[in-house]
Amino acid sequence: MGGGATRAINAAYGLLKAGCKVTVVSAFPHYPTGQILAEYKWKALAVKYSGKLKVIRTYVPPLPSEGIVKRILLFASFMISSLFALPFIRKVKVVWAANPNILSMFPGFIYHLFHRCPLVQNVDDLWPETLFDLGLNKNSFLARLGTFLAKLAYRVASAITSISPAYIGVITNKYQVNPRKIHVLPAGVDISRFTAKRRYSQKTTRKFQVLYIGAFSPAYDFGQVFKAAKILTSITDIEFLIQGGGELTAKLKSKKKRLKLENLRVVEKIVGRDEVAQIIARADIVLLPLCGASAIELGISSKLYEYQAAGKPIICCSKGEPGRYVTATKSGLVVNPGDYKALAEAVLRLKDNATLRRRLGNNGRKYVERNLSIEIIGEKMRRILEAA
Repeated sequence: MGGGATRAINAAYGLLKAGCKVTVVSAFPHYPTGQILAEYKWKALAVKYSGKLKVIRTYVPPLPSEGIVKRILLFASFMISSLFALPFIRKVKVVWAANPNILSMFPGFIYHLFHRCPLVQNVDDLWPETLFDLGLNKNSFLARLGTFLAKLAYRVASAITSISPAYIGVITNKYQVNPRKIHVLPAGVDISRFTAKRRYSQKTTRKFQVLYIGAFSPAYDFGQVFKAAKILTSITDIEFLIQGGGELTAKLKSKKKRLKLENLRVVEKIVGRDEVAQIIARADIVLLPLCGASAIELGISSKLYEYQAAGKPIICCSKGEPGRYVTATKSGLVVNPGDYKALAEAVLRLKDNATLRRRLGNNGRKYVERNLSIEIIGEKMRRILEAA
């Protein structure tokens, strides 16, 4: 679960479809709860195959992904354990270092030296800039260390792939990186899994559903969703569904109970990609309620591409790159982060206008079909890696 994992697996399958051989080195599944499956306990690594994709999973401690200290422990353990896979990998022509953000450069650099091949650094999120938005003091030791590591990662990489064009300015200006070294590589989406088919039976008693599905993280302002739901409590056929998991789970459940919102459900349930696709298909409107933090507003969530592939109209709470993307692709309505009244109005506008919902949903589907399928992204990525 999570945007980084989604982007990485889409890249891997895209490369397979482009005729490459791919091995993924990944941590034991643990995000966000820290619960390690029994099949991985007491192991240093495990090798599995998903079709032609070879996946080597390596040890991380059973810690929930919450707070800076626990995250650093998880990242540090994977930076070491990911090297356990080194003896099991042969004939590498290029290494793509994706996650953890920036820190993946260290094991990636070891593989690069061992195999004498190029190292390509991916930028899912701007680190440490995102941490500044989430409260890290810019003058702290961790902040200075993070800035140094980011500069080092960008400098040693043969090439850089960035999920958003808005990242390029920060990387080139702050870290003095040659812009010709940076390639925009969007996350892509499996358009055969996320489809525009409606998978629920039409029933007159069915409520109009407004959905968010994904991580319960500080990057999102769920307070805006709660306040919008409160405004719309008198309209009994509207239901807000917030489903996923993460460090804000207890807070969201407590708030739901305190506000006594009958038209909003918080469901703590982490599901596979096929079930995610089915849940999105049952929704009428999908939400991306970003908190408005500056570094977060520079990225583009892979969730948007899945929403578009499912043919759903989007309400995007953003004042940055995600909002501009939704506007440019004519696939949804954009409101300012925190503006719960505008969010409620957008829900009503879409509810009352089926023609608009269909048009926005169709626009999004057509855009990802033409530009962002994993086949298209895989071929683009293959050319970037070949050039490196």
